[in-house]
Amino acid sequence: MNKYAIIDIGGKQLRVEQGRFHDARHFAPVRPMLTSDTKISINRVLLIRHGSIINFGYPWLGDAVVRGRILHGCFRKKLVIQKIHSKKKTRRTLGYRENMTRFVVDSIHFGGKDLNKS
Repeated sequence: MNKYAIIDIGGKQLRVEQGRFHDARHFAPVRPMLTSDTKISINRVLLIRHGSIINFGYPWLGDAVVRGRILHGCFRKKLVIQKIHSKKKTRRTLGYRENMTRFVVDSIHFGGKDLNKS
């Protein structure tokens, strides 16, 4: 629990740890290119915590990389949108499911060293 990184991915900030999987939206501009077991590296690292040492980036850490691999594509829970016009007695129901990409973090590197091995 004391080794983690905060990354900027898909317009959101995620707290990632080694060995855990995470879901991200808008992962890459070319979605068909991302298949299962594709290796990825994320350079937009905002913060790294290793024990009691915390490193901040302004806005990102220059020599930090989070490496992992893509597990599979998935969907978020379906959002149901209902539009009701009370005086006209009309109703419209729409559904929407957002595409997500599930990935697992293999290692967190900072300054050329793998933080998970120490």
